[in-house]
Amino acid sequence: MNGIPGGLRTDQQPPMVIPLRHFVLALGFLVVGVGGGTAVAAATLPGLSGLARLHALLVGWVAVTIMGAMTQFVPVWSGATIHSRRLAVAQLWLVTAGLIGFAAALLAGTLAWLPVAGALMLAGFWLFVYNVGRTLAGARPFDFTERHFALALACFGLVAPFGFLLAVDFTTPVFDSLPLSRFELHLVHATLALFGALLATVVGALFQLAKMFTQADPDRLGEGLLTLEQLCYPAGLAALALGRGLSVEPLARVGGVALLVGLAAVAVVVGRLLAGATVGRSPMIDRYWVVVASLFAWIALAAPTWWTDPLAYGSLFGHPDARPLLLFGVFGFVVIGSLYHIVPFIIWIERYSDRLGFERVPMIDDLYDDRLERADFRLTLAGFAGLSVTPLVGLPALAGTASGVLATLGAILFVVNVLSTIHRHGPNGIAGVFASGFESSDEPAASGGEPDIDASPDR
Repeated sequence: MNGIPGGLRTDQQPPMVIPLRHFVLALGFLVVGVGGGTAVAAATLPGLSGLARLHALLVGWVAVTIMGAMTQFVPVWSGATIHSRRLAVAQLWLVTAGLIGFAAALLAGTLAWLPVAGALMLAGFWLFVYNVGRTLAGARPFDFTERHFALALACFGLVAPFGFLLAVDFTTPVFDSLPLSRFELHLVHATLALFGALLATVVGALFQLAKMFTQADPDRLGEGLLTLEQLCYPAGLAALALGRGLSVEPLARVGGVALLVGLAAVAVVVGRLLAGATVGRSPMIDRYWVVVASLFAWIALAAPTWWTDPLAYGSLFGHPDARPLLLFGVFGFVVIGSLYHIVPFIIWIERYSDRLGFERVPMIDDLYDDRLERADFRLTLAGFAGLSVTPLVGLPALAGTASGVLATLGAILFVVNVLSTIHRHGPNGIAGVFASGFESSDEPAASGGEPDIDASPDR
């Protein structure tokens, strides 16, 4: 086993181009989604622009990033070779094509194309669930991260067909013959997507990455809180989704409380890891602090709302005005902070690891621009703070627009920094990410060529 921190198996990972391709396309959806939000604040866009933008951010940016990260790191964490490289390539193009068609149909008002786009996304997500699920099945016993990934995959497998039914219903009524109404299925779809597929992945990865980046381990209290989270969170998610689907308010209320208790427990654990960090400042640690603070703030807002009326559409994101806390404070800063390590890590392993000990090589953190990273953090933090506070305290709409502009500028700097890292240090730059032929074989890479890295490349 290679001497990577945490005992990670880098010889099991798929070719570098596969996860990087996911990340590059996800960054494109980030720019579209954040820029679209600024455009919506300044002018009126055609069609169902709000729904299109929401899917660009949640599916295009967060979910596609998760697909690439799981395809890369489930083999690394679990020590199991990815089931199929071909499926890992196909999943991305199906989801991307489906999402582009879905957003275009919503913006243009050509709703007849929504079922076609939905079918493409359904096929792509099911390929992802099958491929990563088969890979994860080889890991026994599951650890904390793997259990959350398994839960997330199960939710992805349910969210996709529910979304397809909702897309079909735009043009052909399908709920007349179903026991659920469109509104109820919409609530279930969104609940499993937000708090299952996306948040379960975030929780599982955040704990593992926080340990890695802080070089700290949970103490006895932390272990107890993690046990509590693993009892409350999955059961709470199931009860919340089922209660919303069946319109059983007490069940949804109990589920919501249990889910929030589980999230609070893991937030305490991650916060204690960050406070006990034995390393200096890093992009990951800075942004994970924002995630922990955002999660606590979101829980505080969501708890009374879910207790009062967990079935209302306005309580879908917790508190009606808490959407920025969840979308940007939790999902956004986790993804940005993690990619600041994951992308350079993948490139470093591919290009520089076999040179270690023979010549001077850069550290992982040397691959991106420190000044751009600090600038994008300040801009995104300021923009996110403004977007979060504006609806809560009733600031003028101009404040929200200005905050959106700051967040957009920060996101653009982040994208530029990551893409320039790939361009400068990737074997063939950005063009190499989309070159064909690198991943066509499902045969594992020949062993013996991977170096034994005795020194951590982290700073």
